[in-house]
Amino acid sequence: MVYTVFLFILAGLAEIGGGYLIWLWLREGRPLFWGIFGGIALAMYGVFATFQSFSSFGRVYAAYGGVFIILSVLWGWGVDRKTPDLYDWVGAGICLVGVSVMLWAPRG
Repeated sequence: MVYTVFLFILAGLAEIGGGYLIWLWLREGRPLFWGIFGGIALAMYGVFATFQSFSSFGRVYAAYGGVFIILSVLWGWGVDRKTPDLYDWVGAGICLVGVSVMLWAPRG
């Protein structure tokens, strides 16, 4: 379970960080190499997800979507300095419950 969570966090940081670097390049006029590093980070996001031990691509990416939402709220808080409100936290909590059900529900 720790390995699964670690990979989701690693993939999330690569995706959000890569997207953020491209945002800064295109929207804020940063140098081209910011966009290149962003593209590399986004490619790494795709690689990290393949290291998950679950056999279903769809299940892994659906569960990752919930983790992505939580990490995005935290990124906005830590990097963009936009404090999440109650509804952001409630929504993130609902996503976390959904991810847990999808990944660790008993299946026969």
